[in-house]
Amino acid sequence: MKLGEVLVKEGLITKEHLRLALERQVIFGGRIGTNIVELGILTEDEFTKFLSRHLKIPIAEPSQLVNIDEETISAINKEMAEKYKAIPFKKDKNRLHMAMLDPKDMKAVDDFRFVSGYDVIPYAASELRILYALEKYYGIRRDLRYISIFDRIEEEKQVVVTDSEELKKMKQAFANVTEKEEIAGILISEAQKAAKRVALFIVKGNGVSGWKAKGLTVEGVEINALSSGGDASIFNDVLVKKAYYRGPVLRSPGNKEFIKILSGTPQDSLTIPISIRERAVALLYADNGVDSVLDANVNYLNTLVSMASMAFEILILRKKIMDM
Repeated sequence: MKLGEVLVKEGLITKEHLRLALERQVIFGGRIGTNIVELGILTEDEFTKFLSRHLKIPIAEPSQLVNIDEETISAINKEMAEKYKAIPFKKDKNRLHMAMLDPKDMKAVDDFRFVSGYDVIPYAASELRILYALEKYYGIRRDLRYISIFDRIEEEKQVVVTDSEELKKMKQAFANVTEKEEIAGILISEAQKAAKRVALFIVKGNGVSGWKAKGLTVEGVEINALSSGGDASIFNDVLVKKAYYRGPVLRSPGNKEFIKILSGTPQDSLTIPISIRERAVALLYADNGVDSVLDANVNYLNTLVSMASMAFEILILRKKIMDM
């Protein structure tokens, strides 16, 4: 059974999550775990704990890969480290402890044992950590995408308290709104802290209408969102499946008008439905431009959208009470 299927079987992700991650893997490459973490479905820590449990191999903790001494690193040459995507991080008498992208690769373990002269102990680690360590200790450069994801993860760890305080402010702000324009303003302003270009669309029948934006101009734009097949727009899956979309804006007839607004086809974007009682009433779109990876905190944006959804529902209930 493949790793993604095991994650679904254990209830850590849904089939829809797996579909999104596999689609992203086809486009951007990388291990399935990296794509799952990038989408914000699981944290890096949650995924590596699962990986360790599934493979029955201990985890190389991130802290163990931060300050590795030169003598330990020199036990394995750059060529082998790059070939097998592995990092020696500790020597213990006649044993060499190694974080490996594929710790079940016995050929790699045998090769490391032969070259180093040590008994090799393999550990599991995420692709993000392995690539970070290869760059830090061997000068093997990472793709920009991996740098962006890694930096985002590290930043999120450092600002847990700040984010908590920020969320409290957002909760208060959404709780105090008196009209829908306020909700849109709060959501757009806060979302742009996470992405360079953000836009809100109102769902109208089978289409969406531009509402508010920063970094883009969407006012007055009308897009047929529910066209099918090859004509489908980027908003189609979001509305039909009631789940967010993370990925490229493809060149399809349904995206033609939207691509004009975007001045190209971003290879990384996010669209989240804003729903009231399971019915999408609006959409939040975000990207970092045509040529940039979206390194936004997807979980935080999803939380903002949930708050906005509740705020919209409260406004509706208030109006019903006043009309009684």
